[in-house]
Amino acid sequence: MGTRKLGRSTDHRISMLRGMVTYLLENGQIETTATRAKEVRSIAEKMITLGKQNTLHAKRQALSYITKEDVVKKLFDDIAPKYADRNGGYTRIIKTGPRRGDAAEMAIIQLI
Repeated sequence: MGTRKLGRSTDHRISMLRGMVTYLLENGQIETTATRAKEVRSIAEKMITLGKQNTLHAKRQALSYITKEDVVKKLFDDIAPKYADRNGGYTRIIKTGPRRGDAAEMAIIQLI
C-alpha cells in the first residue's frame, strides 16, 4: 500500500500496519512514530472510503485487510456514516515530540 519500508521485512511491515489500522478504527486514536502514523493514515482513509460505499464487495475488501470482524462492522455501521458528507481527511496527526530513549519523532493519529 505505502511506499515506506519502516526498517522491516515485507511480511512484518504489512502485518504491523494491518494491526495498527485495526486498532485505530477500534479505539479512535493511537500513539506511534510520525512515519508510521503517515503510513497508517493512508490505509485507514482507504478503509473508511470503502465503508462509505457500503456494498458487499466493499465489506469483503475491508475484511481482507482489517483483522477483526467486529471492527469491520463498527466501520460500516458507525464510523463511515459520520463521514458521508466529507471527501477525505478523516484522520489527524498531532506530533508530540521526541521519544525518550531513541529520540524518534512521536505522533498521535486520531479519527476526526
